[in-house]
Amino acid sequence: MADLQAAARGFHAELRSRAGEIESGRRLPADIAKRFAEAGFYRPCVPQAYGGLESDPLTLSNLIETIAEADGSAAWCVMIAATTGLVAAYMPPATARVIFERDPNVILAGVFAPRGKAVEEGAQYVVNGRWQWGSGSPNAKWIAGGCVVLRDGKPALLPSGVPDSRMMIVAVEDAELMNNWDVSGLCGTGSQDFAFKDVRVAKEMSVSLMSDKPLARPLYAFPVFGLLAAGIASVMLGLGRAAICELIAIAGGKTPEGQRKPLAARAKTQEDVAEAEALLSSARAYFRDSIAKAWDEARRGESLSVEARRDLRLSATHAARSSVRAVDLMYHLGGGTSVYRSSPLQRIFRDVHVASQHMMVAPTTMELAGRLLLGQEAELSQL
Repeated sequence: MADLQAAARGFHAELRSRAGEIESGRRLPADIAKRFAEAGFYRPCVPQAYGGLESDPLTLSNLIETIAEADGSAAWCVMIAATTGLVAAYMPPATARVIFERDPNVILAGVFAPRGKAVEEGAQYVVNGRWQWGSGSPNAKWIAGGCVVLRDGKPALLPSGVPDSRMMIVAVEDAELMNNWDVSGLCGTGSQDFAFKDVRVAKEMSVSLMSDKPLARPLYAFPVFGLLAAGIASVMLGLGRAAICELIAIAGGKTPEGQRKPLAARAKTQEDVAEAEALLSSARAYFRDSIAKAWDEARRGESLSVEARRDLRLSATHAARSSVRAVDLMYHLGGGTSVYRSSPLQRIFRDVHVASQHMMVAPTTMELAGRLLLGQEAELSQL
């Protein structure tokens, strides 16, 4: 799977040269999205049985991180489309083949959060709802929205007593895309709101990541939320690396106002670059170690331990926080250079701060990990 990372590096020069176009267009250009698909960037989580790559989590992480070193929005679109491909493992085989096997370059977008309602009517659901963060939706063929299932006017309950929440998978032309993605960072992700209005969805076009049984393969024993959090952290680690590289590139040629020494010769610059490198590299090592340990359990056919799932989420959030700190250090060292739209540092700064707002790397993750470390009771359904 090293070919995926090499292919991603092959896009670096183009992504950097087209960064302004990606931002101003508020979406990933269709030609880049198409070539990403042809390179296999959206298939790491799709089962091999349906023409996917069924990659290991570290391969997925490396792919996303490598793209993010060139452009955060492009990496975010890959992360969302790739992880949404997990739904294939939860579908009836005939349905999965229609979506994934017939079109190996298919692009999916979707939001897990159950913000919609799906009224059960025989073999179908009638779906209504509106979702935020429809990342990659302008280039997607299918889009999924999480819904609470209603039966006889009431939420259907799982045996555990919690409401049945399912992702409804709909052709993009049957959804309403709101074109309201006007934000400070990750501008090129096309993460607009989308809505389903009285859309009829066949039951086989819905999946529950909480209660449906996926294919019995190691990748699908890996925690879904752990994999999503890892994808977000990978984007942010790539942005952190990009910020350090950019600061080093300008430091030798920039002399701050009122100073005689170039930026690279100043003690403060040297200290902060060293701190950023240590933050990023140590967080990445812990993150990758947690993924590797969880993957070992999954490959042995075991149910992942609470400790493995805890460390996945904790290391991802720690990587996210460390990336923000590293970017902030580089941004401030850049001084006035950092504020211009022509400077990659200001785009990286905006991107990493928007990514940090995702619930998968929010402060509540640290609280959950802390409760588990302290031996307190905790809700584990989304660990």
